[in-house]
Amino acid sequence: MRQINVEKADLIPALLRIADNAGQAVMAVYGAAGAEEAAYKSDGSPVTRADLASHHALVNGLTALTPGIPVVSEEDAGSQAHRLSQGRYWLLDPLDGTKEFLARNGEFTVNIALVEDGRPTLGVVLAPALDTVYWGGGGLGAYRRTGGRVDALRVAPAPTLTERSWRVVASRSHMNDETLAYLQRLGAHELLQAGSSLKFCRIAEGSADVYPRLGPTCEWDTAAAQAVLEAAGGVVLQMDGTPLRYGKPDVLNPNFVAASTPLALPATRS
Repeated sequence: MRQINVEKADLIPALLRIADNAGQAVMAVYGAAGAEEAAYKSDGSPVTRADLASHHALVNGLTALTPGIPVVSEEDAGSQAHRLSQGRYWLLDPLDGTKEFLARNGEFTVNIALVEDGRPTLGVVLAPALDTVYWGGGGLGAYRRTGGRVDALRVAPAPTLTERSWRVVASRSHMNDETLAYLQRLGAHELLQAGSSLKFCRIAEGSADVYPRLGPTCEWDTAAAQAVLEAAGGVVLQMDGTPLRYGKPDVLNPNFVAASTPLALPATRS
């Protein structure tokens, strides 16, 4: 196990460069005329020139770095054949938060995850418009670089009734009835806003406590940020209390809760 961790640690500098290259490709489109133009996939989700530019930068970089590890990307349907419950592969979301990109609010990310036997063991989450990158993995810890400063990350202690309420990171666009019912059971809380996989990262850095996602997401939306959050001491659990897993027959995730600590709450429908 120690040798595996050393190998992953050695990958980090190259992974950060690959993510930065993809981020530069995204920002070149973000700053150009017509950046708001998008096509739409069969599921209704938008895709822009930035998604594709980031995809190519990531795939080229990872293929050169680890030619023996398959690369699975949201933007390459053929690569899905490598998305299996056993074995090792890279799982990419070249531009998570395309809606945030189109809204030009800066809260979009480039996500790289290493998945091994159904678990995300290494993740990089870059927010290029915010000049911030998060990374982490099992046995490696979690970190954030903003500008030239690097900080180690650790989740915040769970709140007590006398200290503060739960800080819940969520999106207004995903505030469905199930989520509202979950928050009612959670008790006193305040709502914070964040886009894309940054919701997980807010918990990892200690500025939020819980992110309930009781609605559809795909595996590439969550893998990299799950690795970062778990490395910072947090959890990403399905509603039955088991960790969110990857390489499932269906790329859609079940309902889950990402948090600084496991929460003992009545189950909701998954």
